[in-house]
Amino acid sequence: MNNKLFDDKRIAHGYASDRPWLHKYVIERIKSDLNITKSFHNGLDVGCGAGLSTKALRLICDNVTGTDISSEMIQVCLDTYAASEFTFYTAKAEESLLPETPYDIVTAAGVINWVDKDKFLKNLNLIMAEKAMLIIYDFWISDKMLGNSAYTEWFHNLYLTNFPKPPRNEDIWHPSDMPEEFTIKKQVTYQIPYKFALDSFIRFMMTQSNVNLQIQNHQKTESEIYNLMEQTLSPIFHGCNQTLIFNAYSWYIERN
Repeated sequence: MNNKLFDDKRIAHGYASDRPWLHKYVIERIKSDLNITKSFHNGLDVGCGAGLSTKALRLICDNVTGTDISSEMIQVCLDTYAASEFTFYTAKAEESLLPETPYDIVTAAGVINWVDKDKFLKNLNLIMAEKAMLIIYDFWISDKMLGNSAYTEWFHNLYLTNFPKPPRNEDIWHPSDMPEEFTIKKQVTYQIPYKFALDSFIRFMMTQSNVNLQIQNHQKTESEIYNLMEQTLSPIFHGCNQTLIFNAYSWYIERN
């Protein structure tokens, strides 16, 4: 993982305050897809960021640990969440510590684009119980707002032109690619609508890796980017909240 994109106090606090809690919607989807009727006992949230995904895992798991490669992200988690309900520590996704009790559920939200798959799964095999569930999921902004074609044009012609995506691994995992210790049980795709006001949308966009990279590389300043987005998005929002469509997926993988 390019830790430079995430291990920054500004980014960590932006994740905590400016990102919508879409993980909650994903958890509801997970409960439905897996027909979950009781809580898991011991869970791990890998790549927890500022803790939004860890807080979501707590909805279906009694004891939850969150890990992230970024010490700044972990510090935000420690400052935000009660130690009696959560455990956090800094670690690469491929190097989670051996727990006293094997995990019966592991979640990884927005992580696999940045990890070494083989090392990641090898590590998980050591820390997960038999028949434990690994849930890999992600959601990302699309080029669609409900009833707003002007946003689609802005997304392609301004946003992606000025803020191209940084390199990442976007391979889809297939059942035939899995080591014998893991079996892909189900893979689903879906969409999540979320309503933003103009300011909240811009602040959210300021946390995107596309934008973070330009700030980190001193190509543009935060104020320059915010002003550009405010100027170009104001006519698109025209004083009203707008509903952005997030694309999403969840992969359900069982440890044999």
